[in-house]
Order: sequence, then structure tokens, then C-alpha cells
Amino acid sequence: MAGSRIMKYIFIINPVAGKGKLQPLIVEQIKSYFDSNIDKEYDIYFTKHTGDAENHCRILAESGEQLWIFACGGEGTFYEVLNGTIGFKNISLGVVPCGSANDFLKYFDKNDAFSNIAAQINGSILKTDIIKAGERYCINGCSVGMDAIVARDMSIFKNWPFVNGKAAYNLAVAKTFLKRIGVKINLSIDDSKPFEADCLFAVIANAPFYGGGYMAAPGAIPYDGLLNFTLVDTISKLKVPGFLNKYKKGKIVGLDYCKLLNCKKMKFTADIPIPINLDGEITEASSMEFSIVEKGVNFIVPKNSF
Repeated sequence: MAGSRIMKYIFIINPVAGKGKLQPLIVEQIKSYFDSNIDKEYDIYFTKHTGDAENHCRILAESGEQLWIFACGGEGTFYEVLNGTIGFKNISLGVVPCGSANDFLKYFDKNDAFSNIAAQINGSILKTDIIKAGERYCINGCSVGMDAIVARDMSIFKNWPFVNGKAAYNLAVAKTFLKRIGVKINLSIDDSKPFEADCLFAVIANAPFYGGGYMAAPGAIPYDGLLNFTLVDTISKLKVPGFLNKYKKGKIVGLDYCKLLNCKKMKFTADIPIPINLDGEITEASSMEFSIVEKGVNFIVPKNSF
């Protein structure tokens, strides 16, 4: 890790992430810190609609100014900020968790430091890999299969009253059980000959956790220049609950229906468009290529968190 000269700190706040519960506390903490550190410049921007964070951050990046930009929200907020600033060397990105899921942060030993503004400002830069997924970019993970379908439905359930991220995930899983739980795809890994797979999950990971805390890639390191690919064959519905318990804890190594490997890129094709999870954001396509972008982002790591 290396430090960086900072000119200005930008806080992109999604006012509806996590149902807006933490944002007032974060704003109060930001203002308190900078009131006591008047030599530092900062700005707070509240997003207005989907896509606003991406558009606003692109304008900021194009200014050429050296900026530390913090996405204050969930994975969707960071996803937009990342895609709005990709390729700009004057930008470093951080996360202040306010959403229902911030699974990428679970990689770090003391991830509660990400909620501490002073620790963030006094943090350092970790050059972190990212995933190129089609024409978009992700920092944590992508997937197809039951989990992508669940992620699509989770985005609906988490807007229900009194339903947090974990409950929304469990409700989405229950709904998915009413249908066929696997998807049939063709896979090519590092330009290998394509092969057919009937999979429950196919996960392309840059960090260990996703989906509200499931450890799909227990060996993933987000700065090793490799994708971690986890392929879970379709199993009977009766076996799924027991498997999910192991899956959540990362105890999947050695299971005969799970394959874990490292690669630089992979591609899938399907007969029809299927849901694809990109850091919790859902799109649909009948094919997509995923590749590692080594040291693709300057990621801000809070002081004493790693």
C-alpha cells in the first residue's frame, strides 16, 4: 500500500440505501471531522436517481483533480461510482457502508473501520483488481444461476417494510425454490474448449463473500491478479438447504459437485438471456465474458483495518 497526495474528498451519498437509516449519522460525522480539520476540502453529493452517481463521478473525474471519492451506500452505489471513474488515474475510491450489503468489505480484518470517517481520511491506497464484465466493471463478484435469480428478486424484497438484506435474500431463495433451480450454459475458461454445465451457481469472484455474506470463494484475494471461479452443479432441491449452510461458511472445498479454480478470464453462453449478477446489479444476456483487470482501482483502506 502507498499513500497519495489528496486535494479534495468527495462523499457520494445514496439517500435510500439501507432505507436511509445510517445516512444522517454519516453526514454528521463527515461535517464534524471537517469542521475540526478546516485545511481539508470536501463536498457531499446526494444522488437523485439510478445512474446519477455514475454520471456525477464521471464529471468529477474528467476535471483532472486529484480526488478521493467515497461511495456512501451499498454495493450498487459503489458499482456506479466505479463505472463512472474507471480509467481515471487521478481518482481513488472508498466505501462508507450504508446499504443492506457491503460484502467486499468483509475481506478486511476490521471492516467496522470503514464507517469511521477519520480512519478513512487517514487511510492509504491498496491497488485492487477489478472484474471486467462485458462493458461494465465490478469489484466484488459476478454470477449466473440460482443466485443471480435470487439477487434479482432480492432487490424487490429488500424494499418491503421491516425486511433487511438478510431477510430479503432468504425470501428470494424461497421464491426460487418454486421453479427449476439450475441453468444450462456453455463455459470457456482461459480460452479453453467450451464445455456444457448444468449449474446451480457459477460465480466469478474477486473477494470471498457475496449475496449478503455467503463465502462463495474462500481463497479469493482482491489483489492477486486472478479471478476465483466457483462452479456448483445443479443438485436436488432436498440437498440445497444443507449445501447453503456449507456455502455460507465457505466449507465447499472437496464437495464432488463443486469446482473451484483460478483463471484470468471466462465466458459463458446460453440459449436464452439469463439473469446475471454484477456486484448485486442485475442484467440479462445470453453471453458475457469476464476478465481480471489487475490493479484496476486505487481502493482506499481505512487506517488500522488491514
